[in-house]
Amino acid sequence: MASTDSPTVAKDGNDLAGLEAGLDALETRQTSRTPFRQTLTQKILPPVLAVALVLAVWQALVSFKVVDDPTKLPAPSAVWDVVRTAWLQGELLGYIWTSVSRGLLGFCFALLIGTPLGLIVARVKFVRAAIGPILSGLQSLPSVAWVPPAVIWLGLNNSMMYAVILLGAVPSIANGLVSGVDQVPPLFLRAGRTLGATGLKGTWHIVLPAALPGYVAGLKQGWAFSWRSLMAAEIIASFPDLGVGLGQLLENGRNASDMAMVFEAILLILIVGIAIDLLIFSPLERWVLRSRGLLVKS
Repeated sequence: MASTDSPTVAKDGNDLAGLEAGLDALETRQTSRTPFRQTLTQKILPPVLAVALVLAVWQALVSFKVVDDPTKLPAPSAVWDVVRTAWLQGELLGYIWTSVSRGLLGFCFALLIGTPLGLIVARVKFVRAAIGPILSGLQSLPSVAWVPPAVIWLGLNNSMMYAVILLGAVPSIANGLVSGVDQVPPLFLRAGRTLGATGLKGTWHIVLPAALPGYVAGLKQGWAFSWRSLMAAEIIASFPDLGVGLGQLLENGRNASDMAMVFEAILLILIVGIAIDLLIFSPLERWVLRSRGLLVKS
């Protein structure tokens, strides 16, 4: 009897060991460095080719006289000359910094307001019933609609700029957090209460970590609304004391009928938006996914 059971026991032991090894392999993070060739072909080359294709089509439209009016579509070289001149004159970084500093500071204010507001709306039923629909309506309201009342209320100053950013970004951040809290499994909350994590402790240790994916999505959308709100405010509410940001640069180009300057402003606005996403929100998003085992680091 013992001789017939021993192979079965050994087989079961081997299967169990194999299962444990497989689970350990799944939980083990890959720490090997990604080959440069793979990084080049998968991450660097595709956007470079896309930019090159856009520039080629743009130059073809100008060269083959599809659009033969330079006041409507300047050549890429003309736009580059404007950018180069602004750089040599020391003005280019000033344009960028004026807008980026306002946008990031306004977004930080929106983060401080939108996070507790989102938690209150998500956790208190009466508050959610009262202002939840208002937040959704404010999120769908175009940011440019807030510029005229903000100018009337606060005047042409930086406070007006920050007010427009807050009105555009806070609803997105709050709604993103509400969505994240709604997706927290009830089992997590019950386990937290069993372990004594209630009230603020439960919110900090259970609710917020579990709601991070929705919260990060809300932050990303909130930044997009902040940036668009700021550009709308700078375009509409121009004043010498406010300095020249990217929105004001775009408006200056329109007033001067200088399409090269207009394209310069558009490209800088686009580049700043992409840079903020790549430097801040994409790493944050990858960290959240990786911490949940949804993204393997290679």
